[in-house]
Amino acid sequence: MGFVMFISTFLALYGALHFYAFMKAKKAFALETGAAVWLVVFMTVMVFSPIIVRILENHGFELFGQTVAYIGYSWMGLLFLFFCASLFLDAINLAARLVHTVSNKNLCAVFLSHRHAFVAALCVAVLAGAYGFFEALSIRTEHVTIATAKLPDNGRPLRIVQISDVHLGVIVQEYRLGKILSKVRAAAPDVLVSTGDLVDGQVDNLAGELDMFRDIRPPYGKFAVMGNHEFYAGADLSLDFMTKAGFTVLRQTAAPVAEHFHIAGVDDPAGTGSRSAPKGSDRTVLSGLPEDTFTVLLKHQPVVDESALGLFDLQLSGHAHKGQIFPFSMIVRLVYPMISGLYELPSGSMLYVNRGSGTWGPPMRVLSPPEVTVIDIVPEKTAGRTRPSDGFSPAPNRVSPL
Repeated sequence: MGFVMFISTFLALYGALHFYAFMKAKKAFALETGAAVWLVVFMTVMVFSPIIVRILENHGFELFGQTVAYIGYSWMGLLFLFFCASLFLDAINLAARLVHTVSNKNLCAVFLSHRHAFVAALCVAVLAGAYGFFEALSIRTEHVTIATAKLPDNGRPLRIVQISDVHLGVIVQEYRLGKILSKVRAAAPDVLVSTGDLVDGQVDNLAGELDMFRDIRPPYGKFAVMGNHEFYAGADLSLDFMTKAGFTVLRQTAAPVAEHFHIAGVDDPAGTGSRSAPKGSDRTVLSGLPEDTFTVLLKHQPVVDESALGLFDLQLSGHAHKGQIFPFSMIVRLVYPMISGLYELPSGSMLYVNRGSGTWGPPMRVLSPPEVTVIDIVPEKTAGRTRPSDGFSPAPNRVSPL
């Protein structure tokens, strides 16, 4: 039911974007009937391209599906950028006309014709999109150091490396995954965690990706939780893939990791209707854990259960992608105020939100580079004490006391 609502809302909004672009093109170029019909056909195919890709995947047409995915999802990103640029130019034109009406000043030089505005918005979209393709491949490593009194002065630090929202499928495959995992290897993690949406779509043809994950063998293991796209792709298939990749999937459960450390994990709410989904709130999962151990909670969405505050030390999340393509981040921030970076919460808990290691939909990111997060948990007396930023900080190393 959740997926049906998601796809229905998506198609409605995506269709509206296409209608806007069509009307802009029609005004800019006075399209004749034949050209207008062909443009409508093309745009209709693009609206339904995500569904077409899934159908092609399900019937084994992987190469054809990948081609349609690259075209369709690239178009999606360019269309969104065109829409934003066009709205901005519309606002300038409207403001100029209002000033002209009120003050009777001649602002003809500011006005853009329909054609000039269309071409200008298209150029902005193409340039930003080209940059976005480059940024999507530029994986960054973000470092966070957290000092805790729950580790004795001579206690061994723990290095957790977090990946999130990889979205393995028709777009993110071995090449892109290789760039992500090279950052993971370079960090030499004690523990590797995936905070949801590791897979996206069919997982039948990901043998190469499985082997790449199997080669990553941190001394204290690999842990993962289910994101919404794991349920969209099929819970059983996603679980099978993650298990074969060497991950322990935490579904409303917790596990000891090393001395003085526990890791707990909960399903994304998208799996609420699943028959196999385990029950239990964050508080229920965490309440039985020893209070003197450092507890990490893996949760896909950056939403904090207030009743669980104080029962975990650090929640690791993803999902928001920091909007992935600016200025969509401004909209996403309205839904997820804690959109990216490290946040201090009440009762001594903290939250870190990963920007995402891969891409969903358009294979581009604009002002939201993908990341692999390296989190060092160290004894309190071995690190400096600075408060975490209330939001994402570009500083290469953040030290936060707990």
